[in-house]
Amino acid sequence: MTLTDHRSRPRTVLISGASIAGPALAYWLHRYGFKVTVVEKAHAPRLGGYPIDIRGTALGVVERMGLLPWLKEAQVDVDRMTFLEGDGSEVASLHPHAVTGNSDGQDLEVRRGDLTDALFATVRDDVEFLFGDSIATLDQTGQGVDVTFHGGAARTFDLVVGADGLHSATREKVFGPEQPFHHYLGYCFGIFLMPNTFGLANETRMWNGPGRAAALYAVGDTDEVYAFLTFARSEPPFPALADPRDQRAAVAEAFADVGWHVPAMLKALPDADDLFFDAVSQIRMPRWSEGRVALVGDAAFAPSFLTGQGTSLALVGAYMLAHSLAERDHVAGFAAYEHDVRPFVTANQALVGSGTAPLIPRTAQELERRNERLRGLSTLPPGRGRTAHSALVLPEPPATGRPS
Repeated sequence: MTLTDHRSRPRTVLISGASIAGPALAYWLHRYGFKVTVVEKAHAPRLGGYPIDIRGTALGVVERMGLLPWLKEAQVDVDRMTFLEGDGSEVASLHPHAVTGNSDGQDLEVRRGDLTDALFATVRDDVEFLFGDSIATLDQTGQGVDVTFHGGAARTFDLVVGADGLHSATREKVFGPEQPFHHYLGYCFGIFLMPNTFGLANETRMWNGPGRAAALYAVGDTDEVYAFLTFARSEPPFPALADPRDQRAAVAEAFADVGWHVPAMLKALPDADDLFFDAVSQIRMPRWSEGRVALVGDAAFAPSFLTGQGTSLALVGAYMLAHSLAERDHVAGFAAYEHDVRPFVTANQALVGSGTAPLIPRTAQELERRNERLRGLSTLPPGRGRTAHSALVLPEPPATGRPS
């Protein structure tokens, strides 16, 4: 059987979103003979962003894409993670792997922009990209999906995939409002770059108070550091998500009485043009497809940054969705994708347990217990958390795929 046994021409697919899941899916669909278009509301690939992890099964995806050697060269270099008391005194200073359970030589940590750039480079000459545009309407018919774009164009595709993140507009158009699928984990966060006036290099320093954490993350020896501010909040900040002024106000209010370097962080906040603010949440859906439209990555199954698995799930989900469609029609393909990937997603979303954040305890008692554990910590038991990271074995690409 070949791909064109289903149709007299390659199937056409529109992907909404050009961050991680979108370009990865585009790569694999192109390999399998699909004609792919990617629409992205930004005017160019988004090359900024904080460092992200690639672990377990996802390493196999980037290896099969030929990106593993390059990403290894692009790894960020962080030697120490230091935890501080509320008064700024040191609790413990450890190698990051002792805290996260990562293993040297197995996991990757790279700047998000470096991964985005690498993924875009693999497909920019083979896939149509529509930057500075987005989907306005979707109308499914028996023969395809009629799409109008905010830029004014109208086209028909055989399939549409939403890879447009936690607050997916594609998901809302097809499945309805976000709230039924949004599982809030009780925290909000803001992250942005600021001048490195602290003399930090290759390290993270984290201040904690009950329900609050402020971290400075120096990737290499540079003149900028990532400022990371996380705080507990009983209700999700949905109104603030739409207005950058409200986002800044929420962060500033949560940390107004904090010492250490937090005043300098708050002073830099108004001028930060790269602030990323959001609720710490997961997306949990009973199904990831409806008719000819499917979702992948955070749009379908965001696990939250507390798991450290968002990027890995996006890469694996993209690989598996393309693989499932390669030799099947969309009905069987979407069903196979969900059957094969949902257990992997469930295992990784469960890494947050009941929604607690071990590094950001909510009470003084929990914080002291965490600090006692950190003081006695040198390494974690081998393989901690790695069962979920590697809980899916990648199938081999179908023989119908194009040669690389």
